[in-house]
Amino acid sequence: MFYLICIFIICLLSGCASSQEEKAQPESVYKWESIAHEPIIYQKNTFDTLNVATYLTKIGDTYFLADCYHNQILFHDNLTDAITEWEVLTSDVHYAHTIAGDGTVILIDDTENNRILVFEKTQAGFIQTQTFENVGMKPHFVQYDEKRETFYAWSSITGEMYYFKRDTATNEVFIEKTLKIDELFGVYVRSFTIIGDDIYFVSGHNNEKIIRSDADTLEILETYPVTPEIAGMVQLVKIQDYYYLTISTDNRENQDYATIIRTKDLHDLSQGMYEDVYDRFGISGGTPYYITQIDNRYYMAHHRTNENIVAFDVVDNEILNVEILY
Repeated sequence: MFYLICIFIICLLSGCASSQEEKAQPESVYKWESIAHEPIIYQKNTFDTLNVATYLTKIGDTYFLADCYHNQILFHDNLTDAITEWEVLTSDVHYAHTIAGDGTVILIDDTENNRILVFEKTQAGFIQTQTFENVGMKPHFVQYDEKRETFYAWSSITGEMYYFKRDTATNEVFIEKTLKIDELFGVYVRSFTIIGDDIYFVSGHNNEKIIRSDADTLEILETYPVTPEIAGMVQLVKIQDYYYLTISTDNRENQDYATIIRTKDLHDLSQGMYEDVYDRFGISGGTPYYITQIDNRYYMAHHRTNENIVAFDVVDNEILNVEILY
């Protein structure tokens, strides 16, 4: 019902645009607030556990962690100190999910506030420099593509991709274009994955297919139907010979179906031909979320349990050296 209401409201306000053409945006979307901040005065994280951790990454020599339901982004210089030793980059977010950086600026999706926040690291520390309002509905996943020198920010309900660029002279970030996939309008899609010139959108519980598109135009190139029990996907990651997929729910949003699967061929998913590898991590009963690669090791955010950040290696397609960090 929530999604039907969202779709109805969006249609009234904005109408529907064609799939691959650049979408004309309200003027307010392209406006951003420039913030003249002094460097952030850091506060230590006051929570001794994470509450729905969603994403861990490393930008430069700093680790960043989305502590989603505590409404904060944490950062620190190592992964061995207690979580209470981590510093708070910002708590001015509502269910932020991911963090991306190009070495100069950092973008954060402020999901429930429909915003993208921009931070810059200076010699004096981090400074919040910009806030982009009205970035679709529930921007849920931000990634930086080094090849194109572009930040991709995904609006998880409206099927829109916002392409952000950084002006190298001023470090100001701007929206270069916004493209839309009509087929994903009103579908809850939690993430995308850029592989070469293609971009893969995982299945939402209410569409039951993975979509492969052109990364620059979003033109749909191929679709991969999936079975109902794995429809509520979180992320697709290619590791060695396999596509790994973290699953949050089935097509009815039942979290009892949360698991981790892998396959060498995405076409096999429609026949239920895949390998369930959740038990190889020695964890169960939770929800596997985003997987990132940092310094040749993999890190998975995991919630609904006390095992929130799971580190592991993959050697010759074998999952090894599993370690619970937080």
